[in-house]
Amino acid sequence: MTNLRIPGPTPCPDVVLKEMGRQMINHRGPEFKKVLFDVTDKLKQVFKTKNDVFVLTGSGTGGLEAAVVNSFSPGDKVLSVSIGVFGDRFAAIAKEFGADVIDLKYDWGKAADAGEIREALNKEPAIKAVLVTHNETSTGVTNDLAGISSVVKESGKLLVVDAISSLGSIELPIDKWQCDVVVTGSQKGWMVPPGLTMVSVSQQAWQANAEATMPRFYWDFAKAKSYIEKGQTPWTPAVSILFALDVALDMIIKKGIDTIIAHQAHIAQMTRDGVKALGLSLFADEKYASNTVTSIAAPDGLDVIKMLKILREEHDTVLGGGQQHMAGKIFRIGHLGWITEEDINMVLKSLTIALPQAGVEIGD
Repeated sequence: MTNLRIPGPTPCPDVVLKEMGRQMINHRGPEFKKVLFDVTDKLKQVFKTKNDVFVLTGSGTGGLEAAVVNSFSPGDKVLSVSIGVFGDRFAAIAKEFGADVIDLKYDWGKAADAGEIREALNKEPAIKAVLVTHNETSTGVTNDLAGISSVVKESGKLLVVDAISSLGSIELPIDKWQCDVVVTGSQKGWMVPPGLTMVSVSQQAWQANAEATMPRFYWDFAKAKSYIEKGQTPWTPAVSILFALDVALDMIIKKGIDTIIAHQAHIAQMTRDGVKALGLSLFADEKYASNTVTSIAAPDGLDVIKMLKILREEHDTVLGGGQQHMAGKIFRIGHLGWITEEDINMVLKSLTIALPQAGVEIGD
């Protein structure tokens, strides 16, 4: 099997994939109602929330659009905290729908500073909400969301979180950290194929929703809430992926979310230690290095594209390259979801062969 080590989609256990082969059911019938209720209850356990949770059919980006259009009106001032590609994307969505976005950008590889967020909120009291990416896969950095939340909530603002690549893999107790809208995606740590975005919505977020006037139809939380009360979704759901998510959640709950988070931290440290042992340097500030993806700075002389090609074609190992202006300057090892120590050992072993072939001797 290909050693797929990108930040998503991630490999899926056979039992999860097998579940997708079930015959279709009536998505307006009692069997689907049970599946939807079971999945929602299990998600609340893993999310550590009593807030409303919805399973929407679409990608994580769809979930981000849903978070924006259900929370704001055109002209609302929104503080966008960005540390990479996906922070920029969150801001771009808000701008597209007419929000007055104030950008607070950080150098790629760095984490956001809660103190600077406080200063930005104090400088512009009219800011309604803060958009933040918990875990930025483009750079391999995890923001201090607990610290950011504390600052946002002392100002009484709405906190809208892109947790697509963190929730289920990195600590994020939604209620404890007072996160208002939190978005994740099935293809990340949930061990499920792409196609579902899962969203939690707090009471403060519902208050914002009641006033929000951005256009929405498919991504309407109010519709989702009215339908889930009768065990349905507003629109035709990705039934097969819901089957898969139900099984994956059983696996997660059986193992324990805290145990999984500890395992992800162990695998991440093993990955960081392994690449440093090869003489490579981390791209991310190690204090904030992600436990779901490790970013490595390309040393002088390394042809990243060639190295990735060698790994893919000769070692059946797929890693991620750098995005946008970091293309050719970094490469990334994804290690979230269904992963073992052996998977990482195979990556490191393959790198020892591919690196010299791509221009860098081990230890240089």
